[in-house]
Amino acid sequence: MKLAISGTYSSGKTLTSYALSHLVDMPRTRARTMRELLPFAVPGKTLEQCDGAELIQLIVRRHVERVVHESHLTTGFVSDGSSLQEWLYGSVRVIVGINPNDSVHLSDVENVERTPEMLFFEHVMDQLGVAIKEHVKNTYDVFVHLPNELELAKDGHRPVNERFRRLADEGIAAAIDELGIPRHVIGGTLVERLEGIVEVLGLTPVTDVHTAIARAQDEYRKVDMTIESDRAWAVASA
Repeated sequence: MKLAISGTYSSGKTLTSYALSHLVDMPRTRARTMRELLPFAVPGKTLEQCDGAELIQLIVRRHVERVVHESHLTTGFVSDGSSLQEWLYGSVRVIVGINPNDSVHLSDVENVERTPEMLFFEHVMDQLGVAIKEHVKNTYDVFVHLPNELELAKDGHRPVNERFRRLADEGIAAAIDELGIPRHVIGGTLVERLEGIVEVLGLTPVTDVHTAIARAQDEYRKVDMTIESDRAWAVASA
């Protein structure tokens, strides 16, 4: 089974995928996060400082990493997200702007100005969507979609707001349904999510839920959460 855990920013995909991997002994795959890619892709910048071209580079990098990692796991895996989320995170910026926090004053029915640059960005995102949807359609057997029910992590890294999260969440779900891939919405606590996934997909646990969560939390703590502006400051200070 090739399973993807989907959802918007701060929906709990990473920790859920770690824990599920341990719970049912299924290989886990992912792409490096934007935070991890920034030092190599756009040195010295935070995500909110990236322009449209730089965001496209980051989206392509993450998509390529996913394809490479998934290609080595032919018998099945659980994926932390999918390329749909990278594409939607870009596409939604056509509505809310390259830096979504610059448009928080707009109402839910207002969009940012359709400048020539934004129109070109939209066209590029549309064409990226063609390739990404084809990959997703040919790769995943099923999606578990985590509802947008958790607070946005206040870590200084995510240049998004609640409107962005909602639009991305709705867009990801709609894209999965458009592709005809089964999508199960499973929310609640992490324990409830894991038990729900195991039940709906007919998976067999190889350990108990709490042990799987403890191992997942240990792995999650090892992820470098330093934002790029802090990295740059540390390097300059050294």
